[in-house]
Amino acid sequence: MRLRPDRTPAPVRRLSTAAAGADTVYLVHPGALDAEVHRTLAAALPAGSGLTVLDLSALPEYWEAALTGGRAATTVEDLAGRLAAELLGARAEDARAGGSPAGGARPYTLAGWSFGGVVAQALVEQLPAGQRPRRLVLLDSIAPTDAYKPSDEELDPTLLLGWFALYLGAKRGLPVAPDPERLAGADVDRGLEAVLDAAVAAGALKAGTPVFGLRKLYDTYVDGLLRNNRLTTPYEAVPSSVPLVLVTAEGSLIPDDPTLGWEPLAPRGLTLHRSPGDHYTMLSRPDAAALIAQLVHAA
Repeated sequence: MRLRPDRTPAPVRRLSTAAAGADTVYLVHPGALDAEVHRTLAAALPAGSGLTVLDLSALPEYWEAALTGGRAATTVEDLAGRLAAELLGARAEDARAGGSPAGGARPYTLAGWSFGGVVAQALVEQLPAGQRPRRLVLLDSIAPTDAYKPSDEELDPTLLLGWFALYLGAKRGLPVAPDPERLAGADVDRGLEAVLDAAVAAGALKAGTPVFGLRKLYDTYVDGLLRNNRLTTPYEAVPSSVPLVLVTAEGSLIPDDPTLGWEPLAPRGLTLHRSPGDHYTMLSRPDAAALIAQLVHAA
C-alpha cells in the first residue's frame, strides 16, 4: 500500500478521546481539507467528549483518483463497508477502554461532511441494527438522489471556479471572493486569473503567483469533485433507518436548497439547520462548530 507522507495508514483518526462514561462522536471525512480541521468541533463538544474521524482520504483507492483523472476503482458501497468495519472496531476499542463489553458500547452519533455524508448514510445501512447510531448528522452534504446527480457536463467552469475559490480561501484561512462578472461565462484560464487576482488582493496568495501553479491545484480539486460525482451516479441509496439531521452552510454549494435532496431518504425524519460560514469554513468557524456540537451531542 503506497501512502502519502502526510497521512497515517489507518483511516481512524482520534482527535479527542472520550473520558470514561462520556460519548464519542464519529465523523466521516472525505478529504479536500485535512481531517485536522475538525479539531474546532472537538473543542466545541462538552468536556470529556470524544471525536473520531473516519478519513476516506486514507484509502488509496479513493484519494488516488483525485490525482489520476477522477475515476476511482471502487464504489460507494465498498467505501462504506471499509469504514463500517473501522467504525465497529473503533467502537469496540472505546467500549473496552470504558470498562464495557464491546456489545455494550454507548449510543452514539455519526456525522458526515460533504461526500462523507453520502458514504456515512450508506455505512449506517450496512451496520447491524443494534450498532447503528441514534442519528446521522449531515454537514452540507448533497443527497445521492437522481435529481442531485449532475453529469460531468453540468459541472461547468463558472460553477467549479466559484467552488474552488471557497476551497482556496478555506485552505489559506482568508476569504477569496472573485468578481462574479469575471467568472460568468469564463473559460478555466480566464476564470483562474480572476480567482488569482482575488486571492492576491485578500492576502491569500503572494503577488506574482503564476496562474499555472494555481491551475495544478484547480485540476486536482476538480478531479476530486468528478471522482465523488462519478461514484455517486451509479449508487442507489436506500432510505435511512435512522433520523437525519441536515446542517447546510449559509454559503452552501447549493445555497438556495435547504434540504439538498434528502427528503426522499428520510422516512425517520429530517431536521434542518443553518450554519454560519460556507461549505468549507463551517468546519473551522467556532460559531458553526458550536451549533454542530449541540446537534451531534443531543441525547
